[in-house]
Amino acid sequence: MSQLLRLIGRRLVALPVMILGITFLVFFIMSFSPIDPAYNALGEGASDEAIAQYRKEFGLNDPLLVRYIRFLGGLIVGNLGTYTQQRIPVATRIGEAFPVTISLTFYGLIIAVILALIFGVLAALYRDRWVDQVIRIISIICVATPSFWLAVLLIQAFTINWEIFPAAGPLWQFQDDPQAYIMRMLMPSFALGIPVAGSLTRVIRTAMVEELDKDYVRTALGAGIPKVVVVARNVLRNALITPVTVLGLRIGYLMGGAVIIEVIFALPGMGQAILEGIQQNEPNLVQGVTLVVALAFVVINIVVDMLYLLINPRIRTV
Repeated sequence: MSQLLRLIGRRLVALPVMILGITFLVFFIMSFSPIDPAYNALGEGASDEAIAQYRKEFGLNDPLLVRYIRFLGGLIVGNLGTYTQQRIPVATRIGEAFPVTISLTFYGLIIAVILALIFGVLAALYRDRWVDQVIRIISIICVATPSFWLAVLLIQAFTINWEIFPAAGPLWQFQDDPQAYIMRMLMPSFALGIPVAGSLTRVIRTAMVEELDKDYVRTALGAGIPKVVVVARNVLRNALITPVTVLGLRIGYLMGGAVIIEVIFALPGMGQAILEGIQQNEPNLVQGVTLVVALAFVVINIVVDMLYLLINPRIRTV
C-alpha cells in the first residue's frame, strides 16, 4: 500500500507542473493573435486615444512575463477575462458549455467501452473462426471512419431519411425531459464512440488471446472449473490492464472529437464556444476554452494512471 501511495503522490506532484506548462503554452500562443483586445472591446469607431488608454489601463503594453503572471493570478480566482460581445465573464460562458462537452465525452466513452468489451471478448473466444473474422473487419471499418464523417452519415440516415432522431434544436435538461435529452444526445454519442470502440476492440481481443494462452487458464480448465468462470474471474480482469492504459489516451481523442461533433449537431458545448470566439474575434474566449479542455485532458489522464496502478499490482513495485 505504501508503494501505491508513493506512486499516486508522484502523479499528484507532477499535476501542478503540467498545469503550469499548459497555461504558459496557451497564453504564449494566444499572445501572437493579430486581434487587438482594445480594438475588439471598444469597437471600430474608437479613437486612437481611447485605444491607447484601454491598453494602458488593462496592462496590454506590459512585457509578456508580467501579463502571464497577472493571467495566473486571475486564473487562480477563476477570472479568465471578459467575453466582449455579450459583456459576460468567459468563466460564465465556459461554465455553461463545459458540462455539455463532458457529458458527450462520457456517453461516447460508455458506448465505446461496452461495444469493445462485447466484441473484443467474443473475437478472442472464437479466434480464427468466422465470428472473429467478421469482428475484425467491422473494427477496421470503425477505426478508419472519422467521427465527423460518421456524424454526417447518421444525420442523413436517421434525421433526413427516416426522421427518427433530431440533429439540431434545443438541448433539454435530462430532469426536464429525459426522452428529448436522450434522443438529442444519442447520435452525437454514437458518432463519437464508434471509432474508439473499433480500436479498443482490437486491443481487448489481443490482450484476451494472450491471456487465454497462459498456463493457469489451461490448469483451471483441466481442473473442471467452467470456462465462463475462468474468463470472468481471471482472464478478463488480467486482460483489461493494457486496454485501460490505451483508454486513457483515447479519452483525449474523445474530448477533442466532442468539440467537433458539437458543431455538427449544434450542441451548446465547448465546440460552439470556441467557434463563437473565432467568428466574433474573441481571443479571451478561445484562450479560456482551449485552456479548460487541455487541463481536463491532463486531469483525466492522471485519474486513468491511478486506476491503472490500482488494477495492476505488478507496477506498484516499480
